Amino acid sequence: MERPRQNHLQWIENLGKHILEGIHGAGNAGLLFVEACVFVCVPPFRFKLFFKQMEFIGNKSLWITLLTGIFTGLVMTLQSYFALRQFSSETIVGGMVAVSMIRELGPVLTALMVNARAGSAIAAEIGTMRVTEQIDALQSLAVSPVQYLITPRILAGVVMLPVLTSIANMMGVVGSYLLAVGLLDVDSGIFMAKIRDFVVVRDIIGSMLKAAMFGVVLTFIGCYKGYNASNGAEGVGKATTEAVSFSAVFILLSDYIFTSFWQR
Repeated sequence: MERPRQNHLQWIENLGKHILEGIHGAGNAGLLFVEACVFVCVPPFRFKLFFKQMEFIGNKSLWITLLTGIFTGLVMTLQSYFALRQFSSETIVGGMVAVSMIRELGPVLTALMVNARAGSAIAAEIGTMRVTEQIDALQSLAVSPVQYLITPRILAGVVMLPVLTSIANMMGVVGSYLLAVGLLDVDSGIFMAKIRDFVVVRDIIGSMLKAAMFGVVLTFIGCYKGYNASNGAEGVGKATTEAVSFSAVFILLSDYIFTSFWQR
């Protein structure tokens, strides 16, 4: 009689175990993030590492950002133009595309693309250092691994994601202009006038703040997963996969939370 009772309650035990593991992981992540933020103001300041990560996250993600922005603008223009033409409102296509790019599509798509390229690489690099005991070697040399590995990457993400987002927004509007004016016969003056009417400074500020937040999310999660990797090459692969998937989910979640407060 005792065995069926234990089997029946096994799922409760497993649920509690997963909840406790989640709370423990969230606590560790919070402590690591606070420590990384504290080291921003603690010498030595590793500017060389910071600029290296800016180049890695920003410059090496430039082409994928350009392509993402321009093709998103082209697709949005096609979709909006033929939908608006049914109501004889195709002249506002420029304003619609600009607002969509600046408020949502530019920051979110840029963050997802950078996450796929740089976030995965961050997790793989730090994870490899963990399983090959390079992080332990840093500690033995009295060098903080958090200050050396994590803080420069988070700062670089905060700085470069708004820059990349601005480029994606601009390329989206440029692609929309070329298609709408060059092929769909939308008047160029009206196109630009609608952008000025629809886009306000608050939209641009919100886009930059949102991009900076996404930069923190994708760099920190990549660092956290790599920093806690284990079990050799298999563990590094698992950490990289989890970093990309978790970052994508938290980017979308933080986008909703930020938008819900910002629009109010």
